[in-house]
Amino acid sequence: MLSRFAHTVVPVFGRLSTSTDTGSAPAPGSILAANHTSLADPAVVLAALRRLGIQPVVMAAAGLWRIPVLGRALAREGHVPVHRGSRDAAAALDVAARALQEGRHVLIYAEGGLPRRQDAGEAAPGTFHTGLARLALRTGAPVVPVGQAGARRLTSGSGPKQLAGLVTAPVRRPRLHVHVGRPLVLTDDLTTSTARARSAVTAAWRTAAVQVDCRP
Repeated sequence: MLSRFAHTVVPVFGRLSTSTDTGSAPAPGSILAANHTSLADPAVVLAALRRLGIQPVVMAAAGLWRIPVLGRALAREGHVPVHRGSRDAAAALDVAARALQEGRHVLIYAEGGLPRRQDAGEAAPGTFHTGLARLALRTGAPVVPVGQAGARRLTSGSGPKQLAGLVTAPVRRPRLHVHVGRPLVLTDDLTTSTARARSAVTAAWRTAAVQVDCRP
């Protein structure tokens, strides 16, 4: 439902395009690692992935499950709540690992939060938490880097600015781009694997940024 909804709604708010590296088609049971810049970018990424025939399980902040209609949909479709900063945070990796074993794709945002900047500009992905690398090392699943750019032109900054961005987006229809890079297999220690994943997602983001003329 989330992927279908994003696929329908995102083109109303912006001009979405996608690109892929040669040999980047995610195999079943792959981890999709995306950069996180805006409240709007999960919808942008889901819409782009659906164009490529991919409807992933999403690892997202557990607070979303408390929203009545959305929470029921998330639970029904097997998405993974992440209780950040609590003892239950590690349990999310168990749920994600089972989804990967079942051949599903899992979408994860390793930055774990949004940038604090108030303008609509782009910036390279921030520091990655280790959950992505721990999940990859534990399951052996390949990591597919996903870079998105342009979502901050939909929503960014303060609450009023975000609302204004959404209201005016159907008129402005900013350019949005998602690039899917080649998979990598993480086999190094946790620190090195985390750094490799961040480097790959950064490269995918740079490709996307050039496509929407948001050159870093």
